[in-house]
Amino acid sequence: MNSAVIVIDVQQGLCNGLESAFDCDGTILRINQVTRKARKAGAPVIFVQHESKSGYLEHGSDAWQLATGLEVEPHDIRVRKTTPDSFLKTELKSILQVHGIEKLVVCGMHTEFCVDTTTRRALALGLPVILVSDAHTSAGNAAISAQQVIAHHNATLTNISSFGPRVQAITSENLTFEDGSI
Repeated sequence: MNSAVIVIDVQQGLCNGLESAFDCDGTILRINQVTRKARKAGAPVIFVQHESKSGYLEHGSDAWQLATGLEVEPHDIRVRKTTPDSFLKTELKSILQVHGIEKLVVCGMHTEFCVDTTTRRALALGLPVILVSDAHTSAGNAAISAQQVIAHHNATLTNISSFGPRVQAITSENLTFEDGSI
């Protein structure tokens, strides 16, 4: 089954400041581990960047840039988005179709928003998902900590069965690719 890695919203503005995501540096290291494995196996790596028309995460701003330390290769694919859904009003679905992708490996930032929404949309489109359980993160919120958000989504997303395709949570260390697939 042909796979692609989607790295969602690992952007400078989400890694700096008082409201930065939990363990950005560690999350980026684990994402780099996953993307290295994918590239070695010939699987596409897709970086999704959230943007706004003005202010925070404005396209082209320092905050909008991919995070420092994130390994990006010239042949990697980039997708711009304006909603938590990486598929909505983007070319992501057509990119996956062109590459014959049948399964996604998802990691990134703001688990409860963009990682969650994109994962559920992938399932609705018929794509099974590997959620890299230690390579997505959150800033948390007033009700629960970032660690609780991450643990909650690792448990919740893997329990969704109504779409047909399923989510598996696998650590970056245990994730393996063979010939572009998992």
